[in-house]
Amino acid sequence: MSIAPVVDLRPDAAAPAPLAAGALPLPVVGADLSVPLVTGEHVGYVNLDYAASAPCLRSVLDAVAALLPWYSSVHRGAGFASTVTTELYAAARQAVGDFVGARADDTVVFTRNTTDALNLLAAALPEDTTVVTFASEHHANQLPWRRGRSVVLPVPASADEAIARADDALRGAPSRHRLLAVTGASNVTGELWPLSELAAVAHRRGARLSVDAAQLAPHRAIEMAAVGADYLALSGHKLYAPFGGGVLVGRGDWLDAARPYLAGGGAVRRVTLDGVEWASGAPRHEAGTPNVVGAVSLAAACRALAEAGMSAVAAHEAGLLDRVTRGLGAVPGVERLEMWGPASPRIGVVTFQVRGFHPGVVAAALSAEHGIGVRDGSFCAHPLMSALAGARAPEAPGGAAVPGAVRVSFGVGTSRADIDRFLGAISDLVARGPRARYRLDAGRYVPEPDPRPRPALAGLLAGGTAGAMHGLLASHLAPCQWPA
Repeated sequence: MSIAPVVDLRPDAAAPAPLAAGALPLPVVGADLSVPLVTGEHVGYVNLDYAASAPCLRSVLDAVAALLPWYSSVHRGAGFASTVTTELYAAARQAVGDFVGARADDTVVFTRNTTDALNLLAAALPEDTTVVTFASEHHANQLPWRRGRSVVLPVPASADEAIARADDALRGAPSRHRLLAVTGASNVTGELWPLSELAAVAHRRGARLSVDAAQLAPHRAIEMAAVGADYLALSGHKLYAPFGGGVLVGRGDWLDAARPYLAGGGAVRRVTLDGVEWASGAPRHEAGTPNVVGAVSLAAACRALAEAGMSAVAAHEAGLLDRVTRGLGAVPGVERLEMWGPASPRIGVVTFQVRGFHPGVVAAALSAEHGIGVRDGSFCAHPLMSALAGARAPEAPGGAAVPGAVRVSFGVGTSRADIDRFLGAISDLVARGPRARYRLDAGRYVPEPDPRPRPALAGLLAGGTAGAMHGLLASHLAPCQWPA
């Protein structure tokens, strides 16, 4: 007897033909969201904050809705729902490994997010390991390595300089074990790092390469084996699956030799009163009941992007990126932040400052006056922001020393109309200034006063929670309207 798969993640499942040209943007949850302005009007929301957390793909929401009736505890449950859930969890592991081009013997460990995955790897490093990284990295790819011996190289002036500096540092590292930890794409500038060349340098020096792919994975095809990456970490919430899942993929020897990341059920073979025999492979580092919804949603996102075709995704975003950069170039006073110059390849991330305007005010006005969501601040990359913008940055709220900027980021759910809305808004803001008054509140600029009503979501947290959640899933998040 067989049943149709609840969420078909099998590697041999028939995949639809690649999307036709022009099929992007893909449907995302929240595309029809209406938000209030300080003027009392309501407008369609433009989400240009994908680099922080991308919206959920509609197909991913469909997968989660299909899974939930079957949801049960994995591994040792005797019930049929538990069997189905266990099979889905295993299929999700395979699907994510396939998406990143993992080797057949790589270990795929589900985590909470990229930060969690990199901390897991840091805890699993053999003793006497030297980690080489750059000051341009996200904090998640800097701070975990400080627990041991680490070398932080300065922000490189070019991709070639990054390769040369990494080579010199690895050659001079005295440790038996060495790890080069870099990003695949900068979360500040969007610039792509030369991963194949860095992998070649690392392996020539007897080192391994770890890639923070949080920003890379949603925008470019990844082939770990072909590139030569030994480890890779990514987050579901940046990959259109915001359900608390992440992953560390990589060589199993260091992971099997390390102490379990967490101690508890699921990570053991046998426990006695005075001893424990730990499991090997992914279960060794997945103690406790796993986030099955996070894993399955992440795998569903991987499958959806693979079906769309990562070359089509890259082409779609390249057109949007060209539109953004040309448009910003025509706005007086806008200065983009870059490490390696405008010709360097990049994903859909653009960070800029506007002469005479605090970035916090720019971001607040785009939201409150135009219904556009962007991000401002230092983007969890203080050393890089200090290097790129420190000399010309306005004082941060509260007199903080870290400079700030405005970041626009986009992806498969973004349209040309979204970009044009943003360009019109930033042009108006620079030409006329903010229409509302803004004040600092807990380090953030907010309108003063702020008449925008909040959505009536109290039912999700109290009084009829089950009914509210059932309604949301049954309707697959129908358009969210605000109270009049």
